[in-house]
Amino acid sequence: MEEKYVAYVSTYTQGDNHGIRIYDIDMENGRFYEKDKVQITNSSYVCISHNRKFLYSITDLGVESYEIQRDGGLKLLNFASINGMRGCYVSTDYTDSFLFVAGYHDGKLTILKLNEDGSIGAITDEVYHKGLGIVVDRNFRPHINCARMTHDNKYLLVADQGMDHINVYRFDRTCGTVKLADVLRSDLESAPRHIKISKDGQYIYIVHEWKCFIDVYHYEDKDGAPHFEKIQTIETCPTPRGSNNAASALSFSADYKYLLSSNAGDNSVVIYSVDEKTGLLTKVLRLPISGEYPKDADIFPNNKFIVSLNHESNTLTFFHLDLEKKTLVMNGAPIKVDVPNCIVFYKLPQE
Repeated sequence: MEEKYVAYVSTYTQGDNHGIRIYDIDMENGRFYEKDKVQITNSSYVCISHNRKFLYSITDLGVESYEIQRDGGLKLLNFASINGMRGCYVSTDYTDSFLFVAGYHDGKLTILKLNEDGSIGAITDEVYHKGLGIVVDRNFRPHINCARMTHDNKYLLVADQGMDHINVYRFDRTCGTVKLADVLRSDLESAPRHIKISKDGQYIYIVHEWKCFIDVYHYEDKDGAPHFEKIQTIETCPTPRGSNNAASALSFSADYKYLLSSNAGDNSVVIYSVDEKTGLLTKVLRLPISGEYPKDADIFPNNKFIVSLNHESNTLTFFHLDLEKKTLVMNGAPIKVDVPNCIVFYKLPQE
């Protein structure tokens, strides 16, 4: 039976309060068709629970939970406050028992309990990052941009873009609280933005917005302590003097064989092949995406197409991807979507 997918696209709401768009995906032809739209304000990021039953979204002043219906539609469960400014990133632990919210504007990490029915419960921990960076205009104070759990569910990795480091928190799975265990320090003014983890959990990939590179770490838990070894640094795009290039998205292909990053300024996507044994990246291609500020981009689950979410030109652009020939070819007209933020593919259950 043919596999069917939908895509969830989160957007800022400017005059339209439908912050999540749901699209049916034509996998054969590499196109989206709008299926539904969901009323939510300023959905800056969405994620799907590991059990594939629920979707969580950032919204003004908090987070919302949705039950995913069999056809991919979303049924609102509840809203929960994060006791702070709007977050920019949301994820769950690997048992879907807790929700993590990263706060760019106030430098705050918020952890909330998740109920068995997928709804969001009470706040279990709040951590404000502190300190002063070295760049006065933007990078002078904490800006948390990502919070992801290691696959063994032991440590929470929190990227602080403003302070140029990743805090590694030991996670108490009983209480839903964290305690600092380690710090991974990035280059000054590099601005670590997003974190991805290999399928087997051994390799950590951190994209840096300002200096446009990805750091690759080998991770293991040794005698109850996290151990990280940097094994590679690889460029996402050139950063010549005076350029405004900035790395943005980071996403794996569905089979984890490829890693994609998008670049603002340069307005391109770069795709790497992933050595599953060593974790090392090899660049396959870097090509333009026909839009302004590709804030997110992703490879279709069949590895034959790419979609780019162009935040400043208000479009989704589509490309046929040939990994052997290392080419991207425009695939149809752009779809207009106001200020898109992120995309998640979701495979529908078989009938």
